Amino acid sequence: MSRKKVVLALGGNALGKDVEEQKVAVAKTAKVIVDLAQQGLDIIITHGNGPQVGMIQNAMDNLVVLHDNYKQIPLPTCVAMSQGYIGIDLQNAIKYELYSRGIDGKVSTILSQIEVNKDDEAFSNPTKPIGRFLTKKEAAENEINGVHCMEDAGRGYRVVVASPMPQRIRELETIKTLVHAGHIVITCGGGGIPVVSDAKGRLVGVNAVIDKDNASSLLASQLDADYLIILTAVEKVAINFGKEDQEWLSDLTVEQAKKYIEENQFAKGSMLPKIEAAIRFAESGEGRRTLITLLDKASEGIAGKTGTIIHI
Repeated sequence: MSRKKVVLALGGNALGKDVEEQKVAVAKTAKVIVDLAQQGLDIIITHGNGPQVGMIQNAMDNLVVLHDNYKQIPLPTCVAMSQGYIGIDLQNAIKYELYSRGIDGKVSTILSQIEVNKDDEAFSNPTKPIGRFLTKKEAAENEINGVHCMEDAGRGYRVVVASPMPQRIRELETIKTLVHAGHIVITCGGGGIPVVSDAKGRLVGVNAVIDKDNASSLLASQLDADYLIILTAVEKVAINFGKEDQEWLSDLTVEQAKKYIEENQFAKGSMLPKIEAAIRFAESGEGRRTLITLLDKASEGIAGKTGTIIHI
């Protein structure tokens, strides 16, 4: 009997907000991951990188401001840096947890590039704020140089970039090989390093941010996974969230989910992209299911005891 494959999409609460918090957070996260692995599941881990890539981008921006001899570091390079340092912390924490349980397990981190369509409409309407806050003068200078900026909640101006849909995971065959060899694989961090193919077929980084849940859904479908688990800050998905008639959902068909989307039941900046990613995975093949729940409820969720399951 073949082992079931699970793509586990970690939210920010599984990683912490800085280097110190991350060390503590990933130790707890590793326990959940190894619990799942001990159930005989093949585990592929994806993760966000919002605070981490922001920290790196801010540091790089400040370096350029303070020292004339340094040039701006491209966003794809910052994403790669965040993949590396988050990946190694997760990898080491999982290895230690395996070791502490007497398990000789293999864990690998794959820095991954995700190809997007250079003609994606998102490039015409960049909306994702990144980096440090700018003065109005700095924002105006950026606009002159073709870098889009937007005022952010009255706190100043920030550079905004596109968030295109992922099309192709360029390291997919490497990921498949390692999963087949029994590795717990960490990949597609921060939605992946965004790239496009140029006229000669070379991969070129683009100034964009790929949604982590969209990347996770694509990865899960291309790995022929049985489950996509999207970990978030609530145990279940709700409709009428925060209202007197709030209702927690345990089971949600794709048809029901689309109806609730039409009713604007899910917040655009938080739950909506998770539901949309869940729908895409559920529709990508027979028997595919998405679980949305808390990190420490993942095992119970797979057993059908909690969380929200989205399916055909």
